[in-house]
Amino acid sequence: ALAVGESRISGLLEGEDVLNTAKSMRALGAKVERSGDFAWKVTGVGVTGFAQPEGPLDFGNSGTGCRLVMGAVAGCPITAVFDGDASLRSRPMRRVLDPLELMGARVGDSGQGGRLPLTLAGARDPLPILYRTPVASAQIKSAVLLAGLAAPGVTTVIESEASRDHTELMLRHFGAEIVSMPEGKHGRRIALNGQPELHGEKVVVPADPSSAAFPIVAALIVEGSDLILPDVMTNPLRTGLFTTLREMGGVIEEREVRTDAGEPMAELRVRGSKLRGVEVPPERAPSMIDEYLVLAVAASFAEGTTIMRGLSELRVKESDRLEATADMLRVNGVKVEIVGDDLIVEGKGHVPGGGLVATHMDHRIAMSALVMGLASDKPVKVDDTAFIATSFPDFIPMMRALGADFS
Repeated sequence: ALAVGESRISGLLEGEDVLNTAKSMRALGAKVERSGDFAWKVTGVGVTGFAQPEGPLDFGNSGTGCRLVMGAVAGCPITAVFDGDASLRSRPMRRVLDPLELMGARVGDSGQGGRLPLTLAGARDPLPILYRTPVASAQIKSAVLLAGLAAPGVTTVIESEASRDHTELMLRHFGAEIVSMPEGKHGRRIALNGQPELHGEKVVVPADPSSAAFPIVAALIVEGSDLILPDVMTNPLRTGLFTTLREMGGVIEEREVRTDAGEPMAELRVRGSKLRGVEVPPERAPSMIDEYLVLAVAASFAEGTTIMRGLSELRVKESDRLEATADMLRVNGVKVEIVGDDLIVEGKGHVPGGGLVATHMDHRIAMSALVMGLASDKPVKVDDTAFIATSFPDFIPMMRALGADFS
């Protein structure tokens, strides 16, 4: 939407989060239309070209869509109201708003602590900044970079722990001048030259590793499984789960490796495996922060103790995912403990099951619990599946097609 000309996108995940972001792009003046099966066309308005929206931008459950669009709006001389569902209204926004205010944007009415609904007035003369992110967050980084497109000079983001780099790769694909370099032991320094003319491009979106995580873990824990997943993103800043599952003894093979728009992808073959407990280091968290829930399911079926360290970021997701994950395991007979920000799971090679899991309006809790039920001694129940549509609307029919028995 910030490019000049037409972009064609195939392989788009048509979950509610993505569709709500598309609606917001239309409200800001871009032309966004579906064109055939899984193909989309977007005619952009150029950097700083967003129009004043007539009503609030409603992102539903999408924290990513909301925070990234805040960055894009912060560089435009318009005012927009950002809103979402009850879950999104409870999530912190101040960590994104702080750097955007340094760049000249202004926050008007907002909920307690900078929560939604809030009014954001973009900067008329955006300032380039050098910003050190307080936590490893691709959403903070991306918001700053998208605002930095409108600023003269160089906008720089420094991360002590490298977060996923899809925004950098995508901006480079659309014509931005952006350089990413190592910073310290695990960090990155990203520098963006402002005020480029982005041009429309073709994009093939690879399969989301966060979505692929569910059938992958299902295949590993269900004896005799043999599953092939085509064109799964294998960006190393997103594949911490795959690394961990292989360390646990999971058989996950990569085949037919290729690249599109800077993103590596491969066909994955996954087979039922005997898993063992491992220790997951805290520096791996940014590459798998959304996958710890389903990893905890895998750990429940492993032999031995799995320790997942440094999970503080899980406390500020769609729900307190750290507590919710522990509750999901406990109610199904798995011994689990939270020590500080570490999750410790005592795997016994099988899961008793039979519990009712409270999903807290969180799509990943619902899907993780249903995956657990595929191999537990007794069926696992969840209190709500409606929110699965936010990120993976085809989850239940796809899993049924693979042999899952959901009722």
